Amino acid sequence: MFERGIEIKTPAQIESMREAGLVVGSALALLRSAAAPGMTTAELDAIAHDHIRSQGATSNFLGYHGFTGVICTSVNDQVVHGIPGTRVLRDGDIISIDCGAIVDGWHGDAATTVAIGEVPDEVTELMRVTEEALWRGIAAARLGGRVSDISHAVETTVDAAGDYGIVEGYTGHGIGSAMHQPPNVPNYGKAGRGSKLVKGLALAVEPMVTLGSPDTRTLADDWTVVTTDGSWAAHYEHTFTLTDAGAWVLTALDGGKARLAELGVPYGGH
Repeated sequence: MFERGIEIKTPAQIESMREAGLVVGSALALLRSAAAPGMTTAELDAIAHDHIRSQGATSNFLGYHGFTGVICTSVNDQVVHGIPGTRVLRDGDIISIDCGAIVDGWHGDAATTVAIGEVPDEVTELMRVTEEALWRGIAAARLGGRVSDISHAVETTVDAAGDYGIVEGYTGHGIGSAMHQPPNVPNYGKAGRGSKLVKGLALAVEPMVTLGSPDTRTLADDWTVVTTDGSWAAHYEHTFTLTDAGAWVLTALDGGKARLAELGVPYGGH
């Protein structure tokens, strides 16, 4: 069962996606270490822009439907698609940073949430749960399985951790020669449904989880998505594929080897 428009990559094309993924992964590592109280989101964007360019890659966010940043910078109750600008980060904030890059026409896409200084324990736990859900989703993927196996693992991980909101209006997605492709990868649902997981399919998995209601609205800038109740949100994302050997997380610097080993999942990279 395949959705129309699903793109199956060759091994060489997956290798190019790995190159793009490494640019994204190293950019996020750089931004995680740079983010600090007093810094503006525009300053973080400039760091990402310089890094992506220095790696011989191009941004897939800049200019996308008119988006003006190289990264999305979503602070506190902003869930996703925050536009970099004059906002100053303060001690106790969290910022979700979404980044993408293109190498030889092939895309990588990943996101992380960073605590700025000291944050409350409940916020630290929100971040932990969201990142854990991402990895549990990837760990649930098997050749011959279905996309919703990932969705179900994300949902059950979050639900088991406490009373959190799972944002349903924004999903993971296929990725390859374009940043957003079929199939969608929701963060909820029953297992065993949706498109079949096969070699050459690359997916971006990206749970967005809130401390309150999962309901969202879009601000007047037509981009920034915030929670309707003002509760804070975390967002984590990786691009991955499946090989005969196992899962290969293309945007993780180690290919996901360490986290997959912790979860008892075979590593499929090299």
